[in-house]
Amino acid sequence: MTAGTICNSRLLLMLLLALTFRAAGAQIRVNQLGYLPHDSKVAVLVSREPVQVSSFSVIDETTGRTVFSVRNGGVRKKAKGKITDYGELGRIKSTARLDFSKLKEPGKFHIEASCLFAGKTAKMGKPLKLVSPSFRIGKDVYDGTADFVLNYLRQQRCGWNPFLRDSCHTRDGIIVGYVSPGGSETGENTSPTRDSTYLDCRGGWHDASDCLQYTTTSATAIYQMMFAYMQCPGAFGDSHNSDGTAGANGIPDIVDEIYWGLRWLNRMNPRPYEMYNQIADDRDHVGMRLPSKDMADYGWGKGGPRPVWYCSGEPQMRGRHGLLNNTTGIASTAGKFASCFALGSRVLRPFYPAFAATIRDKAAVAYHAGVRKPGACQTASVLSPYIYEETDWQDDMELAAFELYRMTTRDDYYSDAARYAHAVPVKPWMLADTARHYQWYPFINLGHYLLAREKGGKLRSELLSDMRAGIDRVYRKGKNHPFHFGIPGIWCSNNLVSAMLTQCILYRRLSGDNTYREMECSLRDWLLGCNPWGVSMIVGLPADGVYPTQPHSYIIRYHLGNTTGGLVDGPVYKSIFGSLIGISTEGGVNYEDYQPGDVVYHDSTHDYSTNEPTLDGTASLTIPFALLQQAGQEERK
Repeated sequence: MTAGTICNSRLLLMLLLALTFRAAGAQIRVNQLGYLPHDSKVAVLVSREPVQVSSFSVIDETTGRTVFSVRNGGVRKKAKGKITDYGELGRIKSTARLDFSKLKEPGKFHIEASCLFAGKTAKMGKPLKLVSPSFRIGKDVYDGTADFVLNYLRQQRCGWNPFLRDSCHTRDGIIVGYVSPGGSETGENTSPTRDSTYLDCRGGWHDASDCLQYTTTSATAIYQMMFAYMQCPGAFGDSHNSDGTAGANGIPDIVDEIYWGLRWLNRMNPRPYEMYNQIADDRDHVGMRLPSKDMADYGWGKGGPRPVWYCSGEPQMRGRHGLLNNTTGIASTAGKFASCFALGSRVLRPFYPAFAATIRDKAAVAYHAGVRKPGACQTASVLSPYIYEETDWQDDMELAAFELYRMTTRDDYYSDAARYAHAVPVKPWMLADTARHYQWYPFINLGHYLLAREKGGKLRSELLSDMRAGIDRVYRKGKNHPFHFGIPGIWCSNNLVSAMLTQCILYRRLSGDNTYREMECSLRDWLLGCNPWGVSMIVGLPADGVYPTQPHSYIIRYHLGNTTGGLVDGPVYKSIFGSLIGISTEGGVNYEDYQPGDVVYHDSTHDYSTNEPTLDGTASLTIPFALLQQAGQEERK
């Protein structure tokens, strides 16, 4: 037989196995992108019928050779693996974890599992062989992934948009809700003279698939990208210009994106103690359209300027009927301004020194605005009750104080950071089973890690213990789950997965404690296809994988491609999904046979709760992906 005939025969065999595999109602979920050689490596078998896995093997797709094999109750070829049954999961009648962590050989592989089925399938008289999707093992598996997610941020740019090659929202905006901050240091009186006047706040990014813009999510995205770049500068390349168009400009692409965001953030803080929290509101929701064709009317005509909501520290609108949000201060927003300006001045100094000096001068004033008005600044809405309901703020001030300490070396800032750190030892969502939308945000407190890394002694020990406590609670909630998944099924659950994955990596690297390594890898794998639905939650990653084809986005509505690089919201509790306004799964891929019971996910453009990409969730992936690429590079040495 020729090599081509052998290859074709192998493909035919795999096709027949795959057909058997689907007919049996069972599938094997894997991380479709792949695994670093020294990772924990676990696939999960899910079946609509009761099944027992009798054995599984890992097959090299280049040679057809079996490189790893495990029997239920025994191991062959001196390789240590494991098959663990986990029972039912919602509509899924059987689940099993297939552990092949000891396999470190590089290459492209798939898994073949031999299964004994109960019920109708058992009448076939012999075990059925199931075949997984392909995956890689290699030190370079995560190379370029942190850069890849930036594709979505470029699509989300407001003002000039390189994806559309057009401009949008060039008339933003008109100030609403202004109340003078007062005080002698502001240099103005207490008369609210700026309300209904124009503020140039062009630029930044659209928050998700609508055209709204929020300081809270944009600043978080900016800071997390800066953190990723400072931790792993070698993980980022240069293939785009500063305007987002293709072409190298001598500046890493992530720095281009950071600069784009910081210029907008600078406009949202035009004068000392004057800060703005969002552009536009839910009057935006008048149907899916191109940003450049936005005809929403905020009272100044269709397609006119949009409102720019002032940070007053006082409750503002929340939907109809005179409802107000629960704003208690401005520290949550002021802290984000301060940390971004302080770290941004360091990141941008080699590239844009004049602008870096400008935002450096603003950092301390922004921090002290938060000191003056402690509390959380929530977003506003006019029609519906949906807002970002942030209630914590000490973590934002902790991070701001630390960055000011690093910028100035002043010990009082370090003391402030430690005091704020003690106020909220663990991000509360990690201890809870549910939460209001963005109630405890950002979803990771990077200040704890930075403070613990800065110095030794008692504070370091306390903060490492706090980081471990949050990880351990999620671990305990998920240890009996076949996907080791203990994340609450709240709106934007994938953002929480990214946050916990990041905290696991940072904690392990700082402490040397490998207790949670398997959960860490399971969270990463969940985002890349090892989940009940077998879907990578990152659009286009990997290119030959299964990922959302119908995200909630104008890009899908107008057949412009896909939201490449975007992290979709992820599964939500069934109770949340059932309570939302104007949602459906019409025309989508609903995965009904593999819904795990407590949460649901649908690849439908009409499901804005589980299948909408978000700015901040996508940007947060730059941290774990950069760290994973760095880990692979370290293995190469």
